[in-house]
Amino acid sequence: MQKIRKAVFPVAGLGTRFLPATKAMPKEMLPVVDRPLIQYVVDEAREAGIEHFIFVTGRNKGVIEDHFDRQFELEVTLRERNKQSDLELLDRNLPDAGAVSFTRQQSPLGLGHAVWCARELVGREPFALLLPDVLVQAKKGCLAQMIEAYQATGKASNVIAVEQIAPELAHSYGVVGVGKKNGKAFEITSMVEKPPRGTAPSNLIITGRYVLQPEIFDLLESQERGAGGEIQLTDAMIRLSHKQPFFGLEFDGRTFDCGSKLGFLSANVAYALDRDDLAPAFRQELANLLGKA
Repeated sequence: MQKIRKAVFPVAGLGTRFLPATKAMPKEMLPVVDRPLIQYVVDEAREAGIEHFIFVTGRNKGVIEDHFDRQFELEVTLRERNKQSDLELLDRNLPDAGAVSFTRQQSPLGLGHAVWCARELVGREPFALLLPDVLVQAKKGCLAQMIEAYQATGKASNVIAVEQIAPELAHSYGVVGVGKKNGKAFEITSMVEKPPRGTAPSNLIITGRYVLQPEIFDLLESQERGAGGEIQLTDAMIRLSHKQPFFGLEFDGRTFDCGSKLGFLSANVAYALDRDDLAPAFRQELANLLGKA
């Protein structure tokens, strides 16, 4: 079976829930502690062995390209000031030359359309898809866990990261049906996008990590618009599941929906508390703030 070498990052969204902060800055560049959201997700992919990083961008996203490039003026200034640790940090965050590609999604036609825009760069091989506004805090990255599960299936399959949610909230998410176990993963028997209350096949919801076979592109090309008048990835995955197996992985880790203000704030707190250089003083500050609440 083919190795997962490429990852797609759809970063063309407008980020309207964070206006006015995202009027001139992409939401993917909003900082969690001291790194932009997109850097965390790219690092997760790199840890999983991804070699080629494909960004599906839109207007006003040029700063993402700049972030994954060298800034010579900054590097010269840091060298002159003998800021060696900062130089090493920038170098660690920089992908290898030629390992990053960018393509445009000219119209906001949904996640499925954004994925389809990457078809020529991905080619006819399986690939990972990571939504950049979903952070997963874990000892081993979520995508690394998924690729292990994918390899354990021993065949050309699709893997979706899932997590539990309170059953009464399932109607707000994409939900999967649970079948036979396969190691740490399980066969997905059905996928339902925002099922009516009380009809969800389980309380396991689809999160922002996928391993997909290239046949998904063929289906997205002919996929009719679904909810919100957009081309929905879930609709194409349901069609693909009639031809290829889908597995779900209930991964180890905690997710933060940084597309919401509450999730973004929670991520900043959680990642700060996970830092040895920040946690003690930050914990005290939080106690002080909560004491005044």
